[in-house]
Amino acid sequence: MRVVVIGAGVVGAAVAAALTRRGTEVTVLDAGRPGAGTTATSFAWVNANNKDPQPYFELNSAGVAAHHALAGGPTSWFFPTGHLEWATTDEHAALLAARVAKLEGRGYPVRRLTRAEALSLEPDLVAPADAEFVFYPDEAHTLPGLLHARLLGEARDRGATVLPHTEVSGIDLATPTVTTAHGDKHAADVIVCCAGRWSTPVAALAGLDVPLLDPDLAGSATVGFLATTEPVPARLSRLLTHSRLNVRPDGGGRLLLQALDLDGAADPASPPPADGPLAAEITGRLPDVLALTAGTRLEKIRVGQRPLPADGLTIAGFADPDRRFYAVATHSGITLGPLLGDLVSGELLGTESPLLAAFRPSRFAGSPTASPAPARRPGEQ
Repeated sequence: MRVVVIGAGVVGAAVAAALTRRGTEVTVLDAGRPGAGTTATSFAWVNANNKDPQPYFELNSAGVAAHHALAGGPTSWFFPTGHLEWATTDEHAALLAARVAKLEGRGYPVRRLTRAEALSLEPDLVAPADAEFVFYPDEAHTLPGLLHARLLGEARDRGATVLPHTEVSGIDLATPTVTTAHGDKHAADVIVCCAGRWSTPVAALAGLDVPLLDPDLAGSATVGFLATTEPVPARLSRLLTHSRLNVRPDGGGRLLLQALDLDGAADPASPPPADGPLAAEITGRLPDVLALTAGTRLEKIRVGQRPLPADGLTIAGFADPDRRFYAVATHSGITLGPLLGDLVSGELLGTESPLLAAFRPSRFAGSPTASPAPARRPGEQ
């Protein structure tokens, strides 16, 4: 079988790697530099703890397990150190208690911690005595650039052809053939669209509708700030979520920060400076999370743009009746990447996955595109 994969971000790389493991002939086309899209602006949190409805929770839970299986333990790109969350407001504490009860009912690994137990995990934590602490031991974080390189490198080692800076300009499903802006044509048995936030216009080239929310809409759920600090002297070995700030290690002593309640001001057309008022607001929250971080400066602030299907849930399945165009699009690309690689490659070769049954593109047929959701709040994902 010959497969053309459109898009070389983490999902496209995972699909290409899994296909080559099965002996498939794969060509990967990317309009720019592989991994330079959403993969490069991800908080890279591997988790399922706040994913609903039930089929989406089950898919993401399997995604967490797939990361552990792929890595086989700590690696340069995967950090299975768990996720520590604590609430310092009544609202967050109530949401957290309800979530823990639901997760316990689902059999998801989660446990409450005392303040002393939380400090034993993270000695530099600023931990008020009245805070509520919860630990998710199976959750993890990745360095997305290194995860992407791991997957795309495997695909290339196994024979995949990867063509960067190769924009797709036409798709003929009758053949099927993909035509590039350079005028080259790539014949295939199946075309897989892993174009992330560009999935809608790519599918339109084939006359198909794969509806995603506008990735350029300022203040919507598709955009959000990611702030990278200079190296700090605080110790941190796992991802933290707090009522006002999310924090994870980002290599070299740097931290990656999210302040989700501020995302309503995020505008891809106007990224903020690393020394402006927004930077001061974000870094001003850090001493409430980690010791020895007062006065921390940012190296950069990016505006991440998320591929968000119209109903917020993953899209995975054939988008045409002749089963020649398979679409994959998800907000949970890091968590689901390795799993989707395995499941999608299996489906292309004839083995349908029950985990993907609820996420077919056909669910949008005849339905109006949903309105953009508001920006997320602390404790949400």
